[in-house]
Amino acid sequence: MKTIKCMMDHLYWADGRILDALEKSKTKNKDLLKLVRHVAVAETVWLSRLQGQGSTQYLLWEEAEGLMKIRTMFEENAEQYRVYIEGLEESKLDEMIDYANLSGIPFRTSIRDILLQVILHGQYHRGQINRLLRIESAEPVQVDYITFVKR
Repeated sequence: MKTIKCMMDHLYWADGRILDALEKSKTKNKDLLKLVRHVAVAETVWLSRLQGQGSTQYLLWEEAEGLMKIRTMFEENAEQYRVYIEGLEESKLDEMIDYANLSGIPFRTSIRDILLQVILHGQYHRGQINRLLRIESAEPVQVDYITFVKR
């Protein structure tokens, strides 16, 4: 649990740093904003599955309504993940969760693998966001795990 908690703390930190970099860049790039929104919505989707709720109401690839709305989504996700993880016992990590993907296809995945998916999915897309920031001549932000633990 200690490792997962630390990796989730890194996720909250890295999400915030990416949002700060996007605000600083003043980007209007719709694809870039759509990508960061996708990360926030994907975190919400997986959280709803962990909580035993449906997720088919979410749309992963919609245009963003603005960075403030996205920041609110990330903050709400972080708060709810913290509550979820705080109540999670290590012995439950390998418990299986039944859910349907956004197309309605049923799946069964362990809590551990879902949490790792959330962690790795966000890191993958933060790398893409940093690349797009660089293409726009904006300053990318350091979001590596080692930077997080050294701060």
